Amino acid sequence: MSEKKGVNFESPNVNKMQAVVIDNKTTIYIAQGADPKEAKKRYLFRINPKAITLS
Repeated sequence: MSEKKGVNFESPNVNKMQAVVIDNKTTIYIAQGADPKEAKKRYLFRINPKAITLS
């Protein structure tokens, strides 16, 4: 019989990423050079689409 192989998933190195603070409890990490305002807007829209105002 053959054994199942485990899936190897390597987490990204957060030291090489840019931190974006959403609120006191939430921080997301994005690629260096990405727009932090756009990332925050996309994150908040994903959590609650009705709460975002377009400004």
